Amino acid sequence: METPLHEQIAADLRRLISSGELPVGTPVPSESQLCAQWDASRGPVRQALATLRTEGMIGGGRGKPPVVRRQVLSQPFETFLSFSSWVHGLGRNPGQRTLEIARRPATAEIADELLLDEGEPVVQLLRLRLIDDTPTMLERTTFVEPVGRLLFDHDCDSGSIYAFLGGQGVDMSLARHLVDAVAADEADSELLGVAPGAPLLREQRRATGVDGRPVEYSDDRYRPELVGFAIENSQQAQPTLARNWRSAS
Repeated sequence: METPLHEQIAADLRRLISSGELPVGTPVPSESQLCAQWDASRGPVRQALATLRTEGMIGGGRGKPPVVRRQVLSQPFETFLSFSSWVHGLGRNPGQRTLEIARRPATAEIADELLLDEGEPVVQLLRLRLIDDTPTMLERTTFVEPVGRLLFDHDCDSGSIYAFLGGQGVDMSLARHLVDAVAADEADSELLGVAPGAPLLREQRRATGVDGRPVEYSDDRYRPELVGFAIENSQQAQPTLARNWRSAS
């Protein structure tokens, strides 16, 4: 099914904003400019601009042209789980290289995270994630064995494994995130193309079902010049964690 025109326009504007081609504070192309660029009527253009206003990426007073307010792309929970969905939302091309998938006994640390006994079988996945062919994040994910074994019959380089697991009925409705900084180890250095000991942003995540049973624990390490994190909150809503992309240029 072809993506609706207003979604295409919104995705392209997100890409321009997130990459810095439209910096914060600069005007967004006018409705007439966007109509000419996309050979579109004002309806889809206005719908795309309304979407970005709702997301908080653009704003502007009454009678004034919209301007870029921020580069962060707000994300629903399922998009945060899925690197592929997030990158698609930026208008960029996600990629992945599966380096290893293996069934192993759980270490003490993994057992604590997944509420297992030490030595119980788990499935571990190591993937290099890319944006437009640029190494961006190294993903070390551990699944409880009944979930992880589903991946042995799946091409993990074909796209989002979360979309695949969701289609298999796996519930990952809740998650706890911890973001900190770590020094690149030997594997991080080689695969991400950074110097040994270079600072990386690490997101540790434990995903559970609505019943509270852990399904996945992940240690994801990002190049900080390419990806950052932001927390947004309000008096009306719980804080949300968002990931933002920075142009490498």
